[in-house]
Amino acid sequence: MEGFLDLGNMSRVREFILLGLSARQGVRIVLFSVFLALHLLTLLENTLIIFLVCSHSELRKPMYFFLGHLSCLEMCYVSVTTPSLLAGLRSSPCHVPFTACIIQLFLFISLIGTKCSLLASMAYDRYVAICCPLRYPRLMRPQVCLGLALSSWLGGLLVSVVKTSGIASLSYCGPNVLNHFFCDVSPLLNLSCTHVALTELVDFISAVAIFCGTLLVALASYAAIGRAMLCMPSAAARRKAFSTCASHLIVVGTFYSAVLFMYSRPRPIESTDLNKVLSVIYTVATPLCSPVVYCLRNREVHAALRKTFHQRRVSSGRTDISCS
Repeated sequence: MEGFLDLGNMSRVREFILLGLSARQGVRIVLFSVFLALHLLTLLENTLIIFLVCSHSELRKPMYFFLGHLSCLEMCYVSVTTPSLLAGLRSSPCHVPFTACIIQLFLFISLIGTKCSLLASMAYDRYVAICCPLRYPRLMRPQVCLGLALSSWLGGLLVSVVKTSGIASLSYCGPNVLNHFFCDVSPLLNLSCTHVALTELVDFISAVAIFCGTLLVALASYAAIGRAMLCMPSAAARRKAFSTCASHLIVVGTFYSAVLFMYSRPRPIESTDLNKVLSVIYTVATPLCSPVVYCLRNREVHAALRKTFHQRRVSSGRTDISCS
């Protein structure tokens, strides 16, 4: 049978079929155009953030250092999940080889784990900036920032190796249909034809460790920030402190609400349309909105952007004069 590989008396799945977001042709065409535009816009936004952080010395601060890493991660993140989403909308259902599915799962888990750690590091950075301003240059010196960033990437990679190796070692005898738009943990566990109790336990413990652990760090940081804000003498100081944290709080709240619902459960959840909608939130909406949320009220980023456009106009004007 197509999609399976005979091994002795049992069949092994050699590809998975992703049902995607919608089975109706007219809806798929509209959704394909929308998600393709959102994907390109996400890449453009995050590329702009990385360019600004790297090219302007006034943005070479810990907060923007982590923001640059987050933007790089978001670009990788959407490049892992969105292609299969678009492929499913272009020609539903989407056939994905077993190896490609496991690679996508590995990259997705690694990136989502790294994102959790980066968000926690950014919350800690805001805590130090507001609660320990005099010690900020020492506590958030470049070596510390680099160590936090590298530990975030390596931590996500380590968690992904543990989770993916367990899922890949399971037997998949059929069916091979995933009611999702990418290869995710729960849909794959639900298709396994072997005993998955140990894999489920490892998956649950690692999810709790990475998601809840980093969320607790973020919540503890903002609890301390909240106490410090209450002790500030003026309303202007409180508003300024809150404005530096508001964007990060929005991203953290949106991202973790969807992720914790999806992954911090002791048993894999059944694939439903609601789960796919929630997956769209943290795989498409959050990477799209993060650059806008972080930079919408950020004066330093606005100034760097205006400076870049001014330099481009001046350079363009000089070119026109030399040509004439």
